[in-house]
Amino acid sequence: MIGTLDEVLAEALRFGPFRVAIAGAADEAALTAVADAYARGLARGLAFGPRDRVQSLLEEIGADARCLESLEDEPDEQGSCKLAVEAVRSGRADLLLKGKVKTATLLRAVLDPESGLRTGRLLSDVFVFENPKRAPNRLQMITDGGVTVKPDLEQKIQIIQNAVEVAHALGNRQPRVALLSAVETVTAAIPSTQEAAIISQMWRRGQISGCIVDGPLALDNAVSVEAARAKGIDSPVAGDADILVCPDIESANMLAKSTTYFAGFRLAHVVMGALAPVLIPSRADAAEAKLLSIALGGLVLARRRGA
Repeated sequence: MIGTLDEVLAEALRFGPFRVAIAGAADEAALTAVADAYARGLARGLAFGPRDRVQSLLEEIGADARCLESLEDEPDEQGSCKLAVEAVRSGRADLLLKGKVKTATLLRAVLDPESGLRTGRLLSDVFVFENPKRAPNRLQMITDGGVTVKPDLEQKIQIIQNAVEVAHALGNRQPRVALLSAVETVTAAIPSTQEAAIISQMWRRGQISGCIVDGPLALDNAVSVEAARAKGIDSPVAGDADILVCPDIESANMLAKSTTYFAGFRLAHVVMGALAPVLIPSRADAAEAKLLSIALGGLVLARRRGA
């Protein structure tokens, strides 16, 4: 089992180099990440953005110009997203990386019914962070903080399935999935507890496979053995959850960002459900997070291809 983000990077290197289509390539962090990925033998970029600005940024960061396999001049945000998506759709690129564009703009291009990367599956973001307090597997996941605003019961099942695919790519064959809410008891006043109970029962009846599911669980008893023990919770997931499924995009997004801005944990994330992994790191994310997201996306793709 892969237990750290350094191991994710090392494993992805075995299957690279990958070709990364960069939408809105005039982004210092994205170009730095691709330049670093090229230096390591992990990836090369296909850049779509304002040519002069991209070239200027490459010079400013001291990047090897060979990190870009191609550079297509497209100053328009929507145009660069469309071209990057087409590069993936046509097979010229393996992964799609968000540069200096809005997530919503990129996802509209991904979801275009005629020229996008739709598969019929729900798209959801799987945020992976490295928790140094956890051993031997330091990697935990939070979902979905980037795509589905208020998932219904069926969408939550697909969100679980997307996260489980990432866990399997990391060698975790039976990830523990915690369905989070404010409390660990079922109450009509909090609908997310009712959905969690239904999904847990579906897992017990074999309708969800490849993982272990339980909920509702509050955050404390999902990740802390001591908290679960203090509350008398008997669960195969409580205290050591691998995947934290949040009730909605607001709670997932805030929880994920708290791991970075409060705890300082390292991160990577990938949008699942499309023809190829889609990487939508925040525009505020550091270059390392984008490099690790390239590695995560590449590893997911390699596992999907049977590598």
